Amino acid sequence: MSFQAYLDAIEAKTGLTPRQLLEQARERGFDAGTRATPILEWLRDEHGLGRGHGMAMVHVITKGPRISAKHVGSGGTHADASDELWLDGAASNPHT
Repeated sequence: MSFQAYLDAIEAKTGLTPRQLLEQARERGFDAGTRATPILEWLRDEHGLGRGHGMAMVHVITKGPRISAKHVGSGGTHADASDELWLDGAASNPHT
């Protein structure tokens, strides 16, 4: 599963785009200095996300939407179309 696919699955499960979740996280004071555990607990308790999907959001919350270019265009199961994750909803993603 690609990184972007994790974010799209989060949107399907929660009904919120990754950007909306990021905004909620910022309102709770989560940022680059926040450890994963409190973010994961919040995502689990309020949004029903498991650890794998939660860790995708932890990355976005603590490191931003840029990912390693390692899998970009690789054609493998973890391939992403871009090294910049799309946070504004799967339906509006220009890379799909």
